[in-house]
Amino acid sequence: MNQLAPLVLDTHIDIRWPETPDWLSDTPQCVDLPKMIAGGMSAAVFIAYVGQGARDHAGHAAAAARAEAMLHHIRARADGVASRFCATPDEVEAAFAAGTPAVLSAVENGYAMGLDLGRITQWRRLGAIYLTFTHDGHNALSDSARPRKNLGDSESEHGGLSALGRSAIREMNRAGLMLDASHVSKAGMMQAAELSRVPIAVTHTACAALCPHPRNLDDEQLDMIRQVGGVAQVTAVASFLKAPGANGVTQASVADLVDHVEHAIRRIGLDHVGISSDFDGGGSVVGWANASETRNITAELERRGYGAREIGLLWSGNFLRVWRHVLRGAG
Repeated sequence: MNQLAPLVLDTHIDIRWPETPDWLSDTPQCVDLPKMIAGGMSAAVFIAYVGQGARDHAGHAAAAARAEAMLHHIRARADGVASRFCATPDEVEAAFAAGTPAVLSAVENGYAMGLDLGRITQWRRLGAIYLTFTHDGHNALSDSARPRKNLGDSESEHGGLSALGRSAIREMNRAGLMLDASHVSKAGMMQAAELSRVPIAVTHTACAALCPHPRNLDDEQLDMIRQVGGVAQVTAVASFLKAPGANGVTQASVADLVDHVEHAIRRIGLDHVGISSDFDGGGSVVGWANASETRNITAELERRGYGAREIGLLWSGNFLRVWRHVLRGAG
């Protein structure tokens, strides 16, 4: 292992479900173990994703069952030899020191919680490191940045967080489950940052100042991330990085992604910025189309004058700091 290489932690990667290819072999997916190794990706947070659906008992039960089955699967894909399952920052760093890729898990969309706060502790016990509070569409916890009119969503349902959402944040703080405010409305994100006793993360986003997409953070939201000691992870979703061209197609590159990274650094400081891919969930840019091309991000940062320390913070150090703070604050 090259001891000078950074610990590269990609904080948001989707998986195919329920028909999941064998990730130990080369697959059509953007991320599998061979591609991680080829690209120098040290660790990956794989997502138990649940789409928004009907907010009734049957819908919530099905969503919870899906999320928990996915968490079990993600944990099982690490055999302890070819890769290690990790549920703490120390475990991630130990796997990196041993030259072994690390597998982590998280839940995307608090819809899977339904009205049961007990699921928060259950997910953490299964190894999940964060919960993305919403996805597209409002849920019982919070308004979403992208309401779903086909599900009957108004522009704002809760005015940000609901009372249940506030209780969920307190329970997440207690359980040591990080709050991911990706997909959350601006009001919900700002309220969550203020309410949480520990810093929050936004694991896959970009900067609205450069591309006014509803999923991106504006400068006021970035300022809040800095104020609470959190981290914003700029992601490789082309439509978050650039407006469509004259032909209606959006094509973004590694340079465009790093432009967003640099805007966030200028606004809130290097200690509050990170990088993620959203691979297999819509992420892909020219030069970083799959995990095997991950070194191209590092090369672009080096080309712009960033050194080993700064690159290490962007790839993992800042996120690990927030995660440690979350775990220290638990209980």
